[in-house]
Amino acid sequence: MAQYSKLQVLQAMKATGMVPVFYHKDPEVVKHVLKACYDGGVRTFEFTNRGDFAHEVFAEAVKYAQAELPGMILGAGSIVDAGTASLYIQLGAGFIVGPLFNPSVAPVCNRRGVPYSPGCATPSEVGAAQEAGCDLIKVFPGDVLGPAFVKDLLAPMPWSNIMVTGGVKPEKENLQAWFGAGVFCVGMGSKLFPADALASGDWNRITGICRQTLEIIKNL
Repeated sequence: MAQYSKLQVLQAMKATGMVPVFYHKDPEVVKHVLKACYDGGVRTFEFTNRGDFAHEVFAEAVKYAQAELPGMILGAGSIVDAGTASLYIQLGAGFIVGPLFNPSVAPVCNRRGVPYSPGCATPSEVGAAQEAGCDLIKVFPGDVLGPAFVKDLLAPMPWSNIMVTGGVKPEKENLQAWFGAGVFCVGMGSKLFPADALASGDWNRITGICRQTLEIIKNL
């Protein structure tokens, strides 16, 4: 069961402006990354469903966050069907994110008061997702669509809350382009978690990247 309300989740995403996106098969690595992000100011974190037994790793991460990281909200990403969404919600997911919009996922999330952010790449997909009750739409892939897509979408649909994933970098010029276009928040993956930092266990480096990124967003 989700520990936080839909409103609390969306407010946390808006307040920080960034949702890290991460997967690793080792629960201990995930815990270290969670703590590093938390120390850097992160309060919403997307764990992606990308490997065998990923849900078991997520379950451990949720329990760790609840015990050690007050205010940290974990969500599940790469969710493409209702059954998987139900599984992760039962394990404590505070939000559900997908690379696509599956109309059968929305009722599952709505029934349990959990935000569903589906991946959309056209105004029609965005409109269909909003009609299904999705409060925050994920524009994906961001590196293909670009900030201009967000800006042009919001012109006729200004009520839309947009999270963009793909093509987001922890750099002022990049972040300025996305937030200047009007995004609600951004999702960011590998750029926050350099492979060499993960391999060497340099968690302080990840903390520093998160802190610097959030500071850039705050001052835009």
